[in-house]
Amino acid sequence: MTNPLLRRAVALAAALNLAYFGVEFVVALHIGSVSLLADSADFFEDAAINFLIVAALGWNARRRAQTGMVLSGVLLLPAVAFLWTLVRKFSAPVPPEAIQLTLTGLGALAINLFCAFMLVRFRHHGGSLTNAAFLSARNDVVANIGIIGAGGVTALTRSIWPDIIVGLAIAAMNLDAACVVWTAAREEHRAEA
Repeated sequence: MTNPLLRRAVALAAALNLAYFGVEFVVALHIGSVSLLADSADFFEDAAINFLIVAALGWNARRRAQTGMVLSGVLLLPAVAFLWTLVRKFSAPVPPEAIQLTLTGLGALAINLFCAFMLVRFRHHGGSLTNAAFLSARNDVVANIGIIGAGGVTALTRSIWPDIIVGLAIAAMNLDAACVVWTAAREEHRAEA
């Protein structure tokens, strides 16, 4: 039987991530931020993962493991979004508006800290699925601190590079999380075979 507190926590994380995806996406387009656009794609990916986890929690261990393998691929979506925005940034090398970048990063940090603290107690319940939810929230906290720092450095330098460097870091963290989730899901799948 699925823990109802776990299901509620993951559903709340999904709803919060979907809501902040909209906020970050609009701000990213408005100020031309590579890191915010990559992070908004990450919020959308987190919402999708968490909604899928809510559905999959009642499934058997083998089916959950298969879903975990699929989710490891979903974790790569922000890296694709980053590459797309990076190409666009080089074609129009204007730094993002630093104050809006910083404030939006602070809002994202608040959402992700809340989700990470809410999900940490469940990270080992439900196997690779709930671990994926926790890892996504944890990685996002680190990314948001980077976005806030990029806003401060951009205010001082008026350079596009802090935004680009943070975007690269977000892409690298999502690649690492995808590998961790894939490995855990593959081991669960082998154990159930």
